[in-house]
Order: sequence, then C-alpha cells, then structure tokens
Amino acid sequence: MTRYIIIGAGAVGASLAAQFELSGVDYALVGRGAQIRRIIDHGLVYHRPAGIRQLRLNAFDTAEPPSLQRSDILLLTVKSQDAAEAVAFWAWRPIDNSEELAASALPIVTFQNGLVTEAAALRFFSNVYGASILTPARFTETGHVVVGGDPQVAIVTMGRYPYGTDETAAKVVLDLSRSDYIAETTSDIKRWKAAKLLHNVRNVLELFDGADDERAAFGTALVEEAETVLKAAGHAFASPSERTISIAHWKIAENSGIRPGQQSTWQSFTRGASSEVDYLNGEITLFGRLHGIATPYNRAAQEIAGSTARQGGFTALLPFASLRRLAENYLSFSTPTPSRPKAHQTG
Repeated sequence: MTRYIIIGAGAVGASLAAQFELSGVDYALVGRGAQIRRIIDHGLVYHRPAGIRQLRLNAFDTAEPPSLQRSDILLLTVKSQDAAEAVAFWAWRPIDNSEELAASALPIVTFQNGLVTEAAALRFFSNVYGASILTPARFTETGHVVVGGDPQVAIVTMGRYPYGTDETAAKVVLDLSRSDYIAETTSDIKRWKAAKLLHNVRNVLELFDGADDERAAFGTALVEEAETVLKAAGHAFASPSERTISIAHWKIAENSGIRPGQQSTWQSFTRGASSEVDYLNGEITLFGRLHGIATPYNRAAQEIAGSTARQGGFTALLPFASLRRLAENYLSFSTPTPSRPKAHQTG
C-alpha cells in the first residue's frame, strides 16, 4: 500500500495531510519548528469554506523522521529556498529491510514554485515528478492552515521530470482526486511550471502599498520581462486550454479567510520566514544575465525584497515609490543585448 511522506508542514503540506487524513489515504507529515510541534501536540486547526476542524495528524519532527518503506512516495512541499536542503536530507536515508537508499528506490514529487527544484532533485533522485499547484491557502498562524478553494481544495498538474508520465504519476493523481483535489497528469510538466512562474513573479507586489493602476502596470512589466527571458532560455508555456479536466466550477469561496494580496510571498514575510523571491523574480534576473537581457523590473523587486527579508521585522507594506524608482534607475542603465561572438575561422 502506498504511503505518502509529506515533507513540509506549511499551507500546502499541512492541507495535503489534512485531506489525506479525511480521505483515508496513508501518509506521514514531516516538518520542523513551532508549526510541526503544535500539530504533533495539539493537531491542526484546518479552516475550509464548510467549517473549521481540529485534526489529529500522523505528524513527525524532522529530528525524528519516520523510517522509510519501499512503497513510499515523497511529496516535497517546502518552499523553493528550502528545497535543496530537504532533498539532500532525504536522498541518502535507508529503506527499511533493504540495502536501498531513498534516492534510488523512491519517487519524489516536487510542489515548488520556480524552475530549479526538479533539476536539483534529479541530481540525487532517479525518479523525479514535478507538480504545479494552484491553491488559495494561508499559513500565518502557528497550528492553523486556511484553504479557500471550493468545492475542491486545489488544482494540481503533475508529470515525470523532465518529460513523460507513468503509473506512478497516475497513482498520485488518483489519490489526490480521492482527497478532493482537481488533479491531472501531463507529459510536459516543464511547460506548466514555466506558465506558473509567469504568474508568480507578480507575488512580490503584495509587499508594496501603492495605487492599484501603478501596481498593475508594474506587474505587467514583470510578466513581460519574464516571458522574454524564459523564451530566450528555451522555455515554452502551457495554456489553460490544454487542461484535460474542467476547472470552470472551481472558485475561491467568499468569506473563506483568503484575501487578495495575501499569497505565499506576503505570508512568508508576515511570519518572518525566508523569502522565495530569489527563486521567482531572481530566476528571471538569472536568465536575463545568462542571455544578455536586461530585467530592471524583476531585479528591483528581488533587491528590495531581499533587503527587507534580511532586515526582518516586516510589519507594514513597503512604499511602492521606492520600487518604481529603483526599477527606473536600472532601466536607464540597461544595455542592449550583446551579440554572440563569431566563431573563430581558420585558413
């Protein structure tokens, strides 16, 4: 029987565990810090549109993780900035009653935003699956998770990385569907991940206070930069029309506790946690530098978010004017894309 090892007890991981608990799917939730200690001692306070439940979960601290079985599937739900450390921690753990190690014996499914986690996991694990998840969830209070998706919890698209699908992907999608997710497989998960990143580069704007029209215009600039550099890097984007299942009925429920402008980036800063921006806007900045394309808007967003995260104490929204000024400064110093050097020719 398949058991899911959910690595990370934030909004995505804890809600997965809650849904598996309610649906009878075998799982173990593993986390660290005050959140997992609260869940172990008191259970998870799980907020859904239909009501609030206090659920006792099969939870473990990373300091004392569960032993691994040959039939386990790892679900990596930590933030992008924590993924590499988590992958390395789990890769070389032994399988019970076997000489095998997790990296060669167990599949791992990566739920992170951005584009780097799958390749990092593939450095260790033989069987890597990417998952793109759309979930209106909030984790800002220890021991509580709010999920406003209605009627299903979230939308998940997953496939083998870098390409393909198989029985393992189909099994995970089946169990997610049993657990009140809208889930489907894809043979080209990289395109879905790239499309999600186009959406995620705007998350950083949740940290800033400014006129709606100015923030919207800046968001458009962030996305346009992202699309340009990702295309230059060879990425393509999945379209919603490619979905094999309808999501027309799915919505964020009113009065569910989910508010606009409070997505994962804002939540991390509110909790005083580390920043994911380096793996969102920073990913665009990286590709821009690799391909000689200026990215003043994403660069400015990454820089201010990084500085704010380092200082800590995020208690009020940042002035949008400072973001605009820094982007305009970088824009004024942008240089044209350098031409590639010509190949050396001999006689």
